[in-house]
Amino acid sequence: MKPFTKHTGKVVAMDRGNVDTDQIIPKQFLKRIERTGYGEFLFYDWRFNSDGSVIDDFVLNDPRYAGASILIAGDNFGCGSSREHAPWSLTDYGFRVVIAPAFADIFHSNSLKNSLLPVTLSENDCSELGARAANVANYSITVDLETQTVSDDLGFHAAFEIDEFRRHCMMHGLDDIALTMLNEDKITAFEASAAFGKWPASS
Repeated sequence: MKPFTKHTGKVVAMDRGNVDTDQIIPKQFLKRIERTGYGEFLFYDWRFNSDGSVIDDFVLNDPRYAGASILIAGDNFGCGSSREHAPWSLTDYGFRVVIAPAFADIFHSNSLKNSLLPVTLSENDCSELGARAANVANYSITVDLETQTVSDDLGFHAAFEIDEFRRHCMMHGLDDIALTMLNEDKITAFEASAAFGKWPASS
């Protein structure tokens, strides 16, 4: 997993609440077995018409937000099914941070395991960031995981909370597999022991 300590990036705001995972990455694109290649299908039904033509008034199709890496979202972002493809598609598209008033629990957990930082701020803070993204050209903010703050060059500053264990894992690039491999020596020693592979006799 790619470590996350501090990120400064262009902001795009999508003012929609209850965005579910089937809207983030529609089910017809879940046939791949890799974690990559999903970015082009992110919000597909909102970005494209049925004939494949671009929907001009969808915010991600606005040239002003090309290259944005921080998404301001509405309340309850990532609800619906538990598909891990949702954070995969967001990171593959280029996002490193999603900021919202609240996240669905499973999406929140999946994001933290896939180098996508979900930041919870108040509705007022999210609205302010969204307004600045809409009105300030090339608006960018800095999200600092070490200090747990979000800030810009215009005076905005807000703190956010995150579980300390998940914060540690994000900062050091540790997903579940990497955490297991921290104990590789112990695992290897156990496998080499006489106890490995021996189960208690059934009574």
